[in-house]
Amino acid sequence: MHAMQYEVTLPADYDTDIVRARVARVGHALDDWAGLGLKAYLLRERGVRASPVNQYAPFYLWNTVRGMNAFLWGGPFQGLCDDFGRPVVRQWTGVAHEVGAAAAAPARFAVRDRRPLPDGVELSALMGRTVDEVGRLARKDGAVLAAAAVDTGRWESVHFSLWEHDTPETDGEVFEVLHLSAPGRDALPRGGQW
Repeated sequence: MHAMQYEVTLPADYDTDIVRARVARVGHALDDWAGLGLKAYLLRERGVRASPVNQYAPFYLWNTVRGMNAFLWGGPFQGLCDDFGRPVVRQWTGVAHEVGAAAAAPARFAVRDRRPLPDGVELSALMGRTVDEVGRLARKDGAVLAAAAVDTGRWESVHFSLWEHDTPETDGEVFEVLHLSAPGRDALPRGGQW
């Protein structure tokens, strides 16, 4: 499993209904994309749920690098670049994924929590605790799924969860889910990824 995300930070007075209309128009393009576990089309609005910015920030969990590369090098990503400019695309290696207690419910909100990995700790123990944390989070009321991944270039983890309600039981930045493309969601490996 690979995680990927890019952020398009928009002006403070930007009409976020433009993003909503864009997702309604093109969001279905990845509903059957080979190699994609899921793509959550995410939006934060300035002043809503403590967000300091307007931001469109899709989050992906990929089953295959081939699917991810097909998207980036020859797929719909070019349309985003044409509309908003080419953003920095962050990638993380999968550490854990669990199906949530509300797995059958529609994902309405997402939480992303990026954390630096401290120096001087045993990585295997830290990743073991991360796997346990993903499992605990997935069992919470309203959790659709929970995942964690690591960027070893920055030694940073990202914890990502989807929720059926707007009161997620975890810390991090809260996004509204505008659409969820999940052609390979059932194929995402569960538990620890090593």
